Amino acid sequence: MEKIILGIDPGTRILGYSVLEVGDGTPKVLVLDVLYLKKIADFNLRIRKIFDSTVRIIDTFHPDHLAIEAPFFGKNVQSMLKLGRAQGVAIAAAMSRDLSFSEYEPATIKQTVTGNGVATKEQVATMLRSIFAFPDEPHYFDATDALAVAYTCYMERTNPLADLRQQLMPKQKRQSKSRRQSWAEYVQQNPDAVV
Repeated sequence: MEKIILGIDPGTRILGYSVLEVGDGTPKVLVLDVLYLKKIADFNLRIRKIFDSTVRIIDTFHPDHLAIEAPFFGKNVQSMLKLGRAQGVAIAAAMSRDLSFSEYEPATIKQTVTGNGVATKEQVATMLRSIFAFPDEPHYFDATDALAVAYTCYMERTNPLADLRQQLMPKQKRQSKSRRQSWAEYVQQNPDAVV
């Protein structure tokens, strides 16, 4: 099993990241932060910043694995493409450092952390605060979302039955409301995630 997991919640305006150390069997948060990209007007420079910053984080913490949130599917194709690019360059940065990666759907992450596949960002953050006992709520939920992705990866890798349960669960039951949620609703609830 990986000893250090880098979790990323991709975004083109704010990208959340966390580093979770799990070497002794008890997960420990090493970093919980965001990459603030709003002030960079040129989209191409934002993408470059995501790549360079991801490489810098990898070179600093030497994670063994990248866990990243899968993009939503929705009606606003341009926003979806931009979010997909942010995810893609983060994955490319990880691959440039020979890191393996896994991708998790938002509903799976929420289910793992809170037991509810349609939990709010606030509920996810509250549960993570109780698990890891970090003192203050982060300024951005993107950071706790990144930690949730890393924690989901940790739980999946330490609990082999979790993946089996996911495979055996009927497809309709696995598909939560958040998966069917419209892109417009996501953008309205998360204005900082996309341009």
